[in-house]
Amino acid sequence: MRTPQATSGGAQEVRNGRVPPEGRSDRSGGAVTGSRSLSSGLRALRPAAFGADPAGSRLERIRSSPNFADGSFRNPVGARTRPSASVLELARTYVDKEKRSRRAPRGPVPVHDGTAAALAAPPVSGLRLTWMGHSSVLAEIDGGRVLFDPVWGDRCSPFSFIGPKRLHPVPLPLAALGPVDAVVISHDHYDHLDLPTIKALAGTGTVFAVPLGVGAHLERWGVPEDRLRELDWQESTKVAGLTLTATPARHFCGRGLRNQQHALWASWTVVGDEHRIYHSGDTGYFPGFRDIGAEQGPFDATMIQIGAYSEFWPDIHMTPQEGMQAHLDLQGGHPAGVMLPIHWGTFNLAPHPWAEPGEGTLAAARAAGARAALPRPGEPFEPTAAGLPSEPWWRKVAKAPEGGWPTTEGAPDRAGSPTEGTGEPEAAPAVG
Repeated sequence: MRTPQATSGGAQEVRNGRVPPEGRSDRSGGAVTGSRSLSSGLRALRPAAFGADPAGSRLERIRSSPNFADGSFRNPVGARTRPSASVLELARTYVDKEKRSRRAPRGPVPVHDGTAAALAAPPVSGLRLTWMGHSSVLAEIDGGRVLFDPVWGDRCSPFSFIGPKRLHPVPLPLAALGPVDAVVISHDHYDHLDLPTIKALAGTGTVFAVPLGVGAHLERWGVPEDRLRELDWQESTKVAGLTLTATPARHFCGRGLRNQQHALWASWTVVGDEHRIYHSGDTGYFPGFRDIGAEQGPFDATMIQIGAYSEFWPDIHMTPQEGMQAHLDLQGGHPAGVMLPIHWGTFNLAPHPWAEPGEGTLAAARAAGARAALPRPGEPFEPTAAGLPSEPWWRKVAKAPEGGWPTTEGAPDRAGSPTEGTGEPEAAPAVG
């Protein structure tokens, strides 16, 4: 694999564990890149959350990438990146009263109590994962600490007043997380790359590992060039004794009004002296999982996207069943290691029921004979330990399906249907 050169702030106030939303304008300056283009003036006027377009040497590197052709980055296999349904079809799906009632929790989502205390001591096995919600995971591996796709903001949106709102509080204030050696970003969508969170982390001294082109956003937000590791697929960098490699994914990019596909999307592997882990980012299913597994696996744990899927965008997000197949592919076809389902439970981004990704993962793991960890947000666990969090905790706050919840034997469990709670009305359709 290739090892690139390092390519191309202050800390943000933290309130109640979350970082405050940003406003419409960027008062900290304009483009950070050394070279100017004809559109630099227009870039300086747009909202800070839109980020920045690549320019100068970064743009030249993008254009020379083997994954860039005809003016945009390309997927490893073909993918439709826009919904196949019309606006009217999508609207009908989202306003259906019965379906709508299942798309949000009916009470407070249970968040693990005691995350900070659990993280105070190092992992006994050398490997510990803590799912913070959605795709945000703190991985402690062989003495290093890696934070994947951190989103501590209230909304995954460029604006503070609209867009999908967090369904549960963050388990731990960002300032209480402790030192982080590397922040790894999978792609530049708002539910994975959060401006206020990045600005809060920019003053901590951490290294940011990002796909090629994404560094333009971070530089505009105050991350120094010398703390960026900007990678193309199959390129690696070393941080705190760990090898971080950007690997292919089947998705797309875009933050502003235009979507030029000038920022790459990626999955990631992290390899230490004793352990190996994989984070899928957002991706549709594709045969490349087998290649990643053959080259860098098998993995002690995989973090796999299993939420925000739809028949309207089947190429760019996986169902739980596809996610489990990806996990098996990464493990050489065997149910080895542990799968941690991610990209669900925190934001309402698709028409499926809120609890369906968890239920689907549970069923897929049983069918495959695989080990799946099902932690509450903020609940640390060690994948190589004997016991894993396995309780279907979401059932306590979700509307039960017709026929009730399945038992471990597959028969319906009609008990435990929750009373009406205070679930907030969902936001407009969004694909993360």
